[in-house]
Amino acid sequence: MATVKGGSRQAQFGLLGLGVMGENLALNVEEHGFPVAVWNRRTERMERFIEAHRGKRFVGARTLEEFVGALERPRRLLLMIKAGRPVDDLIDKLRPLLSEGDVIIDGGNSYFEDTQRRDRALKEAKLHYLGTGVSGGEEGARYGPSIMPGGPDEAYARLQPIFEAIAAKTDSGPCVTHVGPDGAGHFVKMVHNGIEYGDMQLIAEAYDLLQRGLGLGAEELSDIFEQWNGGPLRSFLIEITAQVLRVRDTETGDPLVDKVQDKAGQKGTGRWTAQIALELGVAVSTLAAAVDARVMSGMKDQRVAASGKLVGPEPAVPKEDRKTLVAAVQDALLASKICCYAQGMSLIRVASEEHSWNIKLSEMARIWKGGCIIRARLLDSIMRAYDNQPDLANLLLDEGFRADLRKAQTGWRHAVQVAQGLGIPVPAMGASLSYYDGYRTARLPQNLTQAQRDAFGAHTYERVDHPEQGFIHTDWLEGSNVR
Repeated sequence: MATVKGGSRQAQFGLLGLGVMGENLALNVEEHGFPVAVWNRRTERMERFIEAHRGKRFVGARTLEEFVGALERPRRLLLMIKAGRPVDDLIDKLRPLLSEGDVIIDGGNSYFEDTQRRDRALKEAKLHYLGTGVSGGEEGARYGPSIMPGGPDEAYARLQPIFEAIAAKTDSGPCVTHVGPDGAGHFVKMVHNGIEYGDMQLIAEAYDLLQRGLGLGAEELSDIFEQWNGGPLRSFLIEITAQVLRVRDTETGDPLVDKVQDKAGQKGTGRWTAQIALELGVAVSTLAAAVDARVMSGMKDQRVAASGKLVGPEPAVPKEDRKTLVAAVQDALLASKICCYAQGMSLIRVASEEHSWNIKLSEMARIWKGGCIIRARLLDSIMRAYDNQPDLANLLLDEGFRADLRKAQTGWRHAVQVAQGLGIPVPAMGASLSYYDGYRTARLPQNLTQAQRDAFGAHTYERVDHPEQGFIHTDWLEGSNVR
């Protein structure tokens, strides 16, 4: 096969899995001065890659033995394959071929507990394991992703020069940092994706509310999103939304977005985020609502059948003033987005404490400023908030964000009310508003919930006026016929 340009010098980095992300990462690494060995399960794909990039510093390997032999020691090899069992199977094949101190990097969306398990197992074999989140899609992989590595300090030190070279760059530096030990990197990537779910759902709700609430077409909506992208809402997702809305169907000339089936897929990271939040006792209602919305979108046949049977508000010509509603939806989108990030950051903070990861939240905001899908102007403010107060319990308590929410609150509530009045579902916006209202409420109605639990199950309760008594029980149903 091809050798490294310049003769017998070995490759400094190895990549296994030449899918779209793998190919682009390999090109990115090589372009930054590091010769790369590549392997793929289907050899013909590897051979096509090598042939397409003749003259580049690539080594093609047909077997794992050839691949490992092509790497300088200590070896650094990145797995870009499907998460789950395939990762375990490939590690089992690689393990006997590797030497003490070699580093395996898992760049897929692996579940963080799998990463913790693999980290423990490879430590016993005196090998290093870096569970590394990579965000940015095809474009990011090629020209600069956001990289979230978790694993041993020594392993990260060996990868740091490469990661910093290939990562996206912003005014705050390369979009990579050592997140923490074992599963920290993959956990943060999981939450990143959960925030992404929430952000995308909020944008979809803004689109739907303006489309149906004002009767706006795709071209007009594109103009609005483009205008929003010039202000506090500036982000990659808002930018591409404006572009998507402008694309015309070559067959009909209509906006192509109108021809897209309203069923959104998901690969599991958003669902994992909601599940682990429940286990850790962290409220992530916006993120969970976004997952539910995708599930609901998949129930297309049922929704079509129900649309002819279930009654909602009477259809009417939109009466809302355009300027007022557009401004209100902008406020709702910004405020809800703040809540979305606040929930994600709270989840990372609690998990970091639970697993002793010592994750620096300001660094997470910093490395998300470029390369990744959720990159946004808002992250500068998030970074500053955690720099000013590293132990901030919730992003909503930051002085700057308190001011933003206070300013946006009237429009936020108006947008949600208009949506409810028109029968337009806004599950993520509504959940964000409820999250905000719940978090700012000193006394919630769960006093009744706890009294009910004690009444039917003797689960006990605490008195607000006698905390020294601890947990007590009352026979709430004494003398009644309810038993």
